[in-house]
Amino acid sequence: MMAQSELALQLLIPLLAGGWALHARRLYQRLHRVRRDPLTGLLTRDGWSRAANRIIRRHRGATVLLADLNGFKAVNDRHGHDAGDAVLVAAGERLAAWCGKNDVAGRLGGDEFVAVLADDARLPGRLADLAELLRQPVHHNGHELRVGASIGAARLAELDTPTLAAALKAADSAMYRIKGRTRGGRRLLVPALAAVRRLPVSLAHRFRLAA
Repeated sequence: MMAQSELALQLLIPLLAGGWALHARRLYQRLHRVRRDPLTGLLTRDGWSRAANRIIRRHRGATVLLADLNGFKAVNDRHGHDAGDAVLVAAGERLAAWCGKNDVAGRLGGDEFVAVLADDARLPGRLADLAELLRQPVHHNGHELRVGASIGAARLAELDTPTLAAALKAADSAMYRIKGRTRGGRRLLVPALAAVRRLPVSLAHRFRLAA
């Protein structure tokens, strides 16, 4: 006859296994929420960095881009934070829709977004398309909210140190290189090549578009 201790152990093992499975599932869900921006649903800095590093390891032609919304503070100041949130949500949705199936978008915080592209084919044209998407008006509570976008991008293959950190630094440098350039009082889309270190080996693409 089976000892009581052995019987108790056999009954306890499934309960423990089920408990650990439930705990693991809840832990995964919590980690998933932590790595997702609660407002836009995009990956947070930590979650995006992990995904971006995986893409960089698998795709030698990867490109990293940074996008900063122009005029966002004015929307917040004039229409309130709910309107600002609506703009951020729309920007996140548009960036995610613009990304290809192997690309990953994220939100670094505030009005700054990031993406890693597995394939840099048609990069200048794609960046122009993204800038045009981000400048489209957002309709909120009867108001037409408009912002622009500054976008900087860097190809890892053209960097002396092809790492995520180096690509982010290069993209940031490219984004701010001609930020604020205007013509006739109106900001324009300006496709340009900004040297990260030296021309023509290390290049970053920079676009400027605002309403």
